[in-house]
Amino acid sequence: MKFLSVMGNSFGCSASGERLVSAARDGDVQEAKALLECNPRLARYSTFGVRNSPLHYSAAQGHHEIVSLLLESGVDINLRNYRGQTALMQACQHGHWEVVQTLVLSKATIHRADYLNGGTALHFAALNGHSRCIRLLLADFIPSTPDFWSTLMNASSNEESIVEFNHDVLVQIINRPADGGITALHMAALNGHVESVQLLLDLGASVFKVTVQDGTTIDLIGAGSTALHYAACGGNAQCCQILISRGASLNAENANGWTPLMVARSWHRDWLEEILSTEQQVQSQILPSPYLSLPLMSIVKIARECGWRNSDSLSTCQDPCVVCLEQQCTVAAEGCDHEFCTRCALYLCSTNCTTTVSHGPQAQLHVLYAEVA
Repeated sequence: MKFLSVMGNSFGCSASGERLVSAARDGDVQEAKALLECNPRLARYSTFGVRNSPLHYSAAQGHHEIVSLLLESGVDINLRNYRGQTALMQACQHGHWEVVQTLVLSKATIHRADYLNGGTALHFAALNGHSRCIRLLLADFIPSTPDFWSTLMNASSNEESIVEFNHDVLVQIINRPADGGITALHMAALNGHVESVQLLLDLGASVFKVTVQDGTTIDLIGAGSTALHYAACGGNAQCCQILISRGASLNAENANGWTPLMVARSWHRDWLEEILSTEQQVQSQILPSPYLSLPLMSIVKIARECGWRNSDSLSTCQDPCVVCLEQQCTVAAEGCDHEFCTRCALYLCSTNCTTTVSHGPQAQLHVLYAEVA
């Protein structure tokens, strides 16, 4: 009788777990909340075979409210599925920045690599050109300072730098290779994501990193290829121009003896012939990506200290947030003196949509600080 009782409970948990998976996949917040209130351990349930948890499903579908519920229930934020992918990787792959923001605030690791291709969350974001996700992933590594572009330009010198900024660590993260030596810059260049290419280059992505022959990765271009080889294969002229302006060599040969121009010809990218044939005589002005000046590090620190959900702050303050007019102000913008709740500050900062291609940084929240009551 005891054995049957245990089996019955197991079947019951399995049924409830599948209900939670469905709720997480479909974005049914009320169903998910009711199931987790009844049994918080359901948050650790995973499907048979692929071993995707409710956290994976909600992250992949962009249901950030359910992601928050699952995290509050104690689920392992860095849980892997059978491919070694975390919820952060899946959110980055599909460009769900609100989920990425929630996971980063909860200190999900950005350093884990999947079992299939050795790609990190950064690779997944770059693959599909999700620049906002790239910037959120690096929130803890880029200080909130309006002249950060100058800091990056002087990082290689011995000049006094910002205490909280470690250039070497940032460059190591940006240039970390997946299997076959493929970097995030290779992926963004191949798929023609101009905005992501510029952001990665601004943050220290190297145009000289080359792919390697590892015996497992299928490389149709050939080992020893730079990001410019990949951009030539992808066929995006603007990506090629940006890479060349940042020092990429037109004469670099991969293991097959192919230059970027030869790669373009083999893939019938005829419109790249002129760009890849001669060095550019007139260099266009290099403008920094507006994503650089977003004060995410400051806001993330404030959010972790003061809370960022509606329920985390009180609405009894005399001077409420200028956006929602409800929550307590915890963030102030230097210059305009506007004050925001943490949630609205995060939203305004993360939804910056200024193009990174033809314009420089626009008016933004530059320096923010905490006002803890």
